[in-house]
Amino acid sequence: MSKHGWLERALGGLDGLARRRGRATVPEHLSTGIEGEDAAFFFLRRKGFVVVARRWSAGDRPGDVDLIAWDGPTLCFVEVKTRTAQDMTPAEMAVDRHKRNTLRRLATHYIRQLPQTERPPVRFDIVSVYLVPGRPREFVHFENAFGWEERRGD
Repeated sequence: MSKHGWLERALGGLDGLARRRGRATVPEHLSTGIEGEDAAFFFLRRKGFVVVARRWSAGDRPGDVDLIAWDGPTLCFVEVKTRTAQDMTPAEMAVDRHKRNTLRRLATHYIRQLPQTERPPVRFDIVSVYLVPGRPREFVHFENAFGWEERRGD
C-alpha cells in the first residue's frame, strides 16, 4: 500500500472512530464537505499535485480556499464540491459567480504573500467528489474551470 493510501485509510478510520464516540460536533452537511475535501486532497496528491494549503483564509477577508496546490509550475486554487448523491445538478454547478469572485479575491491576496517577484501561472480548478453510499468514491476534476475574468454569460 502506498504512503498516500495508508494516510487516507488512517484519516478515514479516525473520522469514523470520532463519529462512533459521539465527538463529531459538526452538522452532517459540514462533515460531508470535510470528508470530500479530505478525499480531494488525496486524489490530487495521487495525481502528483503538491498541496501547500487546506481551508486557507486571509483572516480579515470572508471566505476560504479549500485547497491550494502546485501542479508543476502552476499554482492551483481548488474549490471542492461534495455530494452524497448524483442528482440532476452536478456538484460543480454550485460554484456560482459570487464564489468565483471570492476565490479570485483570495487568490490575489495569497499571491501577494509569495516571496517571488513574478506572479506564477495560476489556475482555478473545481473537484467534484461524489460520496454515494455503497459505491466507490468518484472524482471529476475540472482543470482551469474558470479564469481571472468573467466571460459573458457566466
